[in-house]
Amino acid sequence: MTRPKTESPATDFSVALLQQFVASGVRDVVLSPGSRSQALALAAAELERLGQLRLRVRIDERVAGFLALGLAVETQTPVLVITTSGTAVANLHPAVLEAHHSGVPLIVLSGDRPDELRGIGSNQTTTQPGIFGAAVQRTWDVGAPTGEPGEQDAARELARDAVAAAARGPVHLNLAFREPLSGAIGPGIGSIDPAEPVERAGISPTSIASAPGTVVIAGTGAGERAEEVARELGVPLLAEVSSGAHFGPQLVVAYREMLAEPEFGGAVRRAVVFGHPTLSREVPALLQRDDVEVVVVRGPGAEDYNPGHRVAAFVDAVAVEGDPAPREWAGRWVAASRSLVTTDDVAPDSTAGPREHAEAELAAVRTAVTRKSLAEAVWRATWPHDRLVLGASRLIREVDRTVPGKKVRVHANRGLAGIDGTISTAIGIALASDQKGTTRVLLGDLALLHDAGALLFGVGEPRPRIQVIVGNDNGGTIFDGLEVARSAGEGFDRVMLTAQQVSVESLAAAYGWSYVRVDTRGQLDQALTASSGPTIVEVPLPR
Repeated sequence: MTRPKTESPATDFSVALLQQFVASGVRDVVLSPGSRSQALALAAAELERLGQLRLRVRIDERVAGFLALGLAVETQTPVLVITTSGTAVANLHPAVLEAHHSGVPLIVLSGDRPDELRGIGSNQTTTQPGIFGAAVQRTWDVGAPTGEPGEQDAARELARDAVAAAARGPVHLNLAFREPLSGAIGPGIGSIDPAEPVERAGISPTSIASAPGTVVIAGTGAGERAEEVARELGVPLLAEVSSGAHFGPQLVVAYREMLAEPEFGGAVRRAVVFGHPTLSREVPALLQRDDVEVVVVRGPGAEDYNPGHRVAAFVDAVAVEGDPAPREWAGRWVAASRSLVTTDDVAPDSTAGPREHAEAELAAVRTAVTRKSLAEAVWRATWPHDRLVLGASRLIREVDRTVPGKKVRVHANRGLAGIDGTISTAIGIALASDQKGTTRVLLGDLALLHDAGALLFGVGEPRPRIQVIVGNDNGGTIFDGLEVARSAGEGFDRVMLTAQQVSVESLAAAYGWSYVRVDTRGQLDQALTASSGPTIVEVPLPR
C-alpha cells in the first residue's frame, strides 16, 4: 500500500523502507543521531510510538554497532543500525567485522549525500559504498529519492532483499538523501501487515557413526547440537565455555591437560568440530596432526574453520547412525577430567566442632578473591534464565578451564576475539532478554575502559538488569603469558601491559551506575545477587 506523500521524498522513502522491515520481521533499531539520516531517525521514532518496533539511541556509533550486535545475537533476527554520513559509518566497522566472522544478521542504513555532492569536497562526505569491503554480504548504493511514482514500492523491495541477504551476515544500505532531508509524518502512516514467513530450504545432514578415538569439539557458536552428537556417538565432548554446549554427561572440562597426555590426546583419531574454537592452543594442534581425521560442521561465520588446511570434510549438518560407543572411552576422559579440575571453594571440615566450624566458615568468606574463585563465583551465580557475556581477557580462559557443566546462555565476541564492544554487546543482550533474568558480563579493566562509552544511557533510554564485573589487574596482564615477556625488559610493561589507574568507582558515578567493590569471597557472593539496575562490580586482582 502506498501511503500519502509528505513534502519530503526522503521521509516518504524512509517510512516505506522501515515499515517493510517491520513487515519482514525486524523489531529492533539502533541509531546514532545525524543530519543526513534524520528522515530515517524520525520515521523510526514514529514507528516506535505506534508500537511497531523498539528503538535504542546511542551517541557513539561504535557503541551503537555493538549494541545492535548484542540484540541480534539474543533475538536471532536482523537488527537495523542507522547512522549519518562520514566517520559515523566508519565507526561501525568493528561491529560489522565481528558480525561478519560470527554470522550475525546486522543491517546497516547509512545516510549519504546525493551524486552531485560526492567527490567535490562536500562537508562530511566520503566514499561510503563499499566501505565495509568483504565484511558485508551485499552493499546497495541507493540514489536519492525525488518523489517519483514507484519509489515507495522500490523501498519495500529493497527492505525485503536486505532481510533475505542478512540471514548470512551483515549487509549495508547506503542511502542518499537530498533536501528537504525530512518532513512531518502525518497520521496516514497506518498499520503494518506482517509478511508471510519465508521457509528456508532444508539442510541434508551427513551421516556419521561412532568410530574408535573420536571426540567432539565445540567452539563458540557450536550450540546444543554439539552436545547431542557427542552423546549420540558416546564420545568425549571438548566444549569451550562460550560454545553453547558446555554441559552434559560427555563434557571434559580439563581438555587442555588431557590433550597433552598420550593415553588421551594421543589416542584421538577423529575429531568432529562444531563452532569456532579459539580459547586454547591444544585444540588446533590436535587438528593439525596427520593421524587425526577432522570433520567440520559449518557454522554461520564467513570462514570455514580449517587449522593447518587439514580438514578432511566440511559438512552442513550431521546425523548419527548406529549405536553409541562403549562407555569406556568417554568414561575415562570424564573421570580423568574430574580428577584434574580443582576448586578454590573450601568445604568446611564436617568433623570439626561448632567453634572450629564457624571459624573455618568465617575464614573462607574473608579469603581474598583470585581469578579462579572469581570465575567460579560468577558461574555459580548464573542460571538458565540469566545471560553471561565473557570479554576477551585472561578471565574467559580461567572460566573455560575451571567451571563444571551447566546449561546456561553464554556469549563471547569470538569472531575476531577483540576487546572492543564487550559492554555494548552485553547491554544489547540484556535489553533483549530483560524479562528473563540478570545479564552478567565478566571482563578485564582494559576491556571496560575500551568500551566506557557504552555505560552512557540517554534520558529516557531503558536501563536493563546488568552487572559488569571487572577483574581489575591494572593492565593487559594476559600478555604476561607471551614467550617474549621474560626477556623484553622494561619497555614491555609500557607497550604491552599498558597499566592504568582509573577510578572505576568515579567512572560508574559519572555514568549513573551503581558501584560495588569486592575484596573477599563473601563480599563477591553478596555482590553477585541480582541487581535492580546497571551495576559495576570491581574486583581487584594481582598481576
